[in-house]
Amino acid sequence: QVQLVESGGGLVQAGGSLRLSCAVSGRTFSSYVMAWFRQAPGKEREFVAAVTWNGGSTYYADSVKGLFTISRDKARNTVYLQMNSLKPEDTAVYYCAARGGSNYYYTNVGAYDYWGQGTQVTVSS
Repeated sequence: QVQLVESGGGLVQAGGSLRLSCAVSGRTFSSYVMAWFRQAPGKEREFVAAVTWNGGSTYYADSVKGLFTISRDKARNTVYLQMNSLKPEDTAVYYCAARGGSNYYYTNVGAYDYWGQGTQVTVSS
């Protein structure tokens, strides 16, 4: 089965940066889309960013445009989320997700087939 493992979370001050990684292993995908979601305490999981594996097209939630960057390294089978100018409201558990057989992004949780365990990002004020 496909395994997604996030890493890189931690505690940072407002204005700081973090780079999250999502290592992909198991089944080899042909075309698929990778995404990052986040879930703050007491809130629903929300879409952050997505990238198509083959074409590298990227998509962002309005709240993170110009601040976060999603990318993928095909050679390393890894997806990254570079987060800059972090704010306390960015505090959440960040999840990596994948949907196979697609070159289109989706913003809803139910569209994705595979999920990582999540990594905690805490931004202090």
